[in-house]
Amino acid sequence: MKKQAKILVHPSFKIGEISPRLYGAFLEPIGTMVNGSMYNPKHPTAEKHGFRQDFIDALKATGLPTVRLPGGNFVSGWDWKDSIGPKENRKTHLDLAWFQYIPNDVGHDEYLQWAELVGFEPMYTINLGTGDIKDAIGIVDYTNHKGGTYWSDLRRKYGHESPYGVKTWYLGNEMDGPWQIASWEKDPRGYGVRANEVSKAMKWVDPTIETVACVSSSPFLAHYPQWDLEALQECYESVDYVSLHHYHSAPEGDYAALLGGSVFFEDYINTEIALCDFVQTKLRSPRKMMLSFDEYGTSVRPCAELHPGFGPHNLYAAYYNFDPSREYILHDPDNMGESRHPRGGDMVNALTSASTLLAFLRHADRVKIGCMTSGLGTLAATDREHVWKTAAYYPFSQLMRYGRGESMQTAVECDCFDIPGYAIDDNSQYYTHTGVKFIDAATAYDEENGELNIFVINRDWENDCSLELDISGFKDFSFVEHSQLYTEDMQFHSTFETAGTVKPTVNDSASFAEGKLSAEVKKLSWNVFRFKK
Repeated sequence: MKKQAKILVHPSFKIGEISPRLYGAFLEPIGTMVNGSMYNPKHPTAEKHGFRQDFIDALKATGLPTVRLPGGNFVSGWDWKDSIGPKENRKTHLDLAWFQYIPNDVGHDEYLQWAELVGFEPMYTINLGTGDIKDAIGIVDYTNHKGGTYWSDLRRKYGHESPYGVKTWYLGNEMDGPWQIASWEKDPRGYGVRANEVSKAMKWVDPTIETVACVSSSPFLAHYPQWDLEALQECYESVDYVSLHHYHSAPEGDYAALLGGSVFFEDYINTEIALCDFVQTKLRSPRKMMLSFDEYGTSVRPCAELHPGFGPHNLYAAYYNFDPSREYILHDPDNMGESRHPRGGDMVNALTSASTLLAFLRHADRVKIGCMTSGLGTLAATDREHVWKTAAYYPFSQLMRYGRGESMQTAVECDCFDIPGYAIDDNSQYYTHTGVKFIDAATAYDEENGELNIFVINRDWENDCSLELDISGFKDFSFVEHSQLYTEDMQFHSTFETAGTVKPTVNDSASFAEGKLSAEVKKLSWNVFRFKK
């Protein structure tokens, strides 16, 4: 039996302006993302810097707006000064975060030059683990000052005459996590004071920049949200965003947990907004803090053995682990391994990533930056030789293209489901959520260009749905098309040879009259309804 659902969108009910930077990605030298996909001087398409031109071209074609780089946990032990200048003079270091050798073939300048080649805005994370305020001052000087100082003239000497003009700077990465090198986990106020002083000094070097402070890097941490409160009170007046990270996991085949995961993202966002507004009121500040969700992902993971009764100790047991058999590795781009498929199939990954982005759209008044951790691979999957598009490419690229203008309140009437509480491991434990709507939706209204685009996921894993979409409040709008993405084979994984097997099609049976559209949305499907004034 088909389910029934209704969606109502009205021009009077706006949420906020959608930032193009909501559709960003994240880059860190883990595995072969840098050494292999981004950089391989022996690849047939390698250009003069050693970057893969096929990867550049694929990303450039998407209009990717921004990437946060160069990490990640990696940056807390990385000295940017050892990565500039002639490659033969650069220093190789141990990366304590990922147990790898970092030869610095790809260094500070290479990251920013690659950004110029692809055409996106780089957002840069500095080291506030082992790094200090002098490092922060020096990196902004080297990167953004026009010349006449030691650091800016050194940049010019090394071949980049004009400043890079990096606007957005992250003040460390996940500084509350016990896994972080030189973590501030036990001293939130200390991190807040350091972030305040560093942000102040960086803005004195370049007053055009904006800075992002760390708060709790996971809602699972025992000190969340108290850590956020104590840190933010010390730096609220000098920073522009707070940085949120979350990775949602669910067991394979548990579609309720997989596709309902965006509700946990929204709980995190709502808590952080409330906390920021509390601090604003406490400090009597006119400044409204914005959110940067600059690492996020969803994945299928098998449930691990649980060790109940130990509380926070379980977190420390996971990260205070000194394995004498562990060896450091060097990721050689010439020996890049075969592409590994994520669990759960391409379509599951497409739907869960898109659902998270719809949650961001519904909070577009406060969430202004989003960096999908798998974003580069989502837009351009790679192996040693090839680049191709997976199913997840299509929702992400369609949101980039059509998710512009104002986010609109999107009222949904439909059946609901529950997510029983579950645990993936000791540190990833999810509480019960009831009344989750099968229809997941968000709307973008580009008033300037007369475009209205409504994004819909049918999270129902058993039933198609008859949908009535009411936009009668938007006068003189016509229906353009209903684009749908779905597959009967939820276990399908694309390769270079099978790319394009799962891609959007147009539903010609959708009908539109007197401001109301009727259409059927397939089970476990992604849908875009486009209207034009």
